[in-house]
Amino acid sequence: MYTADIKKIPRYFVPQDFMVSNWESLEPYFKDLLERDIDTKETLEQWLKDQSELEAVVNEDACWRQIRMTCDTQNKALEDAFNFFCMEIQPKIQPYSDALNKKLVNHPLANDLNSEKYFTYLRSIRKNIELFREENIPLQAELSVMQQQYGVISGKMTVTLNGKEYTLQQAAKFLESHDRGLREDVYRKINERRLADKEELNTLYDQLIEKRNQEAINAGFSNYRDYRFKELGRFDYTKEDCFAFHEAVKQHVLPIVNIIYQKKKEKLGVDTLRPWDIEAEPKGTAPLHPFTAPDELIDKTIECFTKLRPFFGDCIKKMNELKHLDLDSRVGKAPGGYNCPLAESGAPFIFMNAAGQMHDVTTMVHEGGHAVHSFLAHPLELNGFKEYPMEIAEVASMTMELFSMDEWEIFFDTTDELKRAKEHQLERVITIFPWIAVIDKFQHWIYEHPQHTHEERTLEWNKTLDEFQDSVIDYSGLENYRSNAWQRQLHLFEVPFYYIEYGIAQLGAIGMWMQYKENKQQAMDNYCNALSLGGTKTLPKLFETAGLKFDFSPDKIKVLMDFVEKEMQ
Repeated sequence: MYTADIKKIPRYFVPQDFMVSNWESLEPYFKDLLERDIDTKETLEQWLKDQSELEAVVNEDACWRQIRMTCDTQNKALEDAFNFFCMEIQPKIQPYSDALNKKLVNHPLANDLNSEKYFTYLRSIRKNIELFREENIPLQAELSVMQQQYGVISGKMTVTLNGKEYTLQQAAKFLESHDRGLREDVYRKINERRLADKEELNTLYDQLIEKRNQEAINAGFSNYRDYRFKELGRFDYTKEDCFAFHEAVKQHVLPIVNIIYQKKKEKLGVDTLRPWDIEAEPKGTAPLHPFTAPDELIDKTIECFTKLRPFFGDCIKKMNELKHLDLDSRVGKAPGGYNCPLAESGAPFIFMNAAGQMHDVTTMVHEGGHAVHSFLAHPLELNGFKEYPMEIAEVASMTMELFSMDEWEIFFDTTDELKRAKEHQLERVITIFPWIAVIDKFQHWIYEHPQHTHEERTLEWNKTLDEFQDSVIDYSGLENYRSNAWQRQLHLFEVPFYYIEYGIAQLGAIGMWMQYKENKQQAMDNYCNALSLGGTKTLPKLFETAGLKFDFSPDKIKVLMDFVEKEMQ
């Protein structure tokens, strides 16, 4: 039914050989759309298709500029190409986009568009009109460039161990060592290296907060949080729902986190569990080593996905054929991992920083889930139909982490290793919730108090961190590192308020896994059916198609946590 034989969107409106190089060559296509007469429903729908085609061409060009820059943050030409788009092209597109949005919603024939088919699309268009302000155009251009500076600063971070230079991602592998002294040394070196750029990142964050706050005020909002909720299209939940989620994590998740870390402490036989002990195994138990090189990670992921469902494996195969995978960690590469949909050609791009750890398998299958989502949504008629809510996007990725566990023997040689890998994954499913709550709650305070000082920010961070802290890990003497820990979260710099989605989606993924345990094929059918809808349905409807209820209330969280705890046992 579904295929990875993805086809590039044919061009009918924009010439086949057209490339985005400057505004002068691009503007005529926007002018054509704005000035075109529309007198029938058919011509209106053709106009929408032409606009979608132009959007896809421009979006894909912007994505490739960002991909290339994050793959090599030390290449000035790539950074300049990205900045040129942000400063010289995107700002000139925005007034046209607003005018085209108004032309659509104000057109008498807009009422003739199939209400169900276009409901979420038109809702998003109206939201964009409501938020658009001319005075925000230069601010948004500056923000696009400034946000990427986080990757440039972080991409330079390395530490030296035994005379050899490592990126922070590569160095983290030593936190799995049996040598506790080495683990502590690595932990301190990584954190000292982060502290070296503390002031630069603090200053960058100050500037981002100031500009984001101004953007919100310009649009008539009292704070950036309220503006951002609207911008992110959070039509189906409120800030109060986020606060209830925070409380539910304290009530129903933290007790399980304490059990997990207490068991880890006992397993290692240490008097106190320190943060450099979390990834370690007892002496005599070798660290999990699921692959040695990126090519092996790709091959094993394809095999794993194919065993789940051949279509899933075909998606990764296609990306590999197209060289749309950049997986290894290296100096000068931006931190983190992402799947970037490519609006015109269709097959997305996966970027990550693999260093041969268990964590890399989780990242790969996570981004692979996003990739499958990109393949499933690509055939939709309009580019706007493929703009799905981030909450369902993260259900796609986190569900794939859990579905794929059944086939992880491909990565591990023994049943003991497989068991440990699954335990590691389920522990991660639980222990990530407090961090999600911390990052989300911290941001609410940040943008409710945009004039705060660095001292106030640190105090609030520590207070929030303590609120969601387990009672097992001993952080004494590490206060300086802890106070700065927020700087390692790229979302704070690059995609503000995009983090609660991980919590909502993790709950959805656990719900999908419960279905999978009952009926594997039905669960995977529900998964594919929901993802193939892109953004054409509301968030609750997308969850319903996946066989889920859109519910992250404390009661629901308790039910799901009980299920995971049972599976862990």
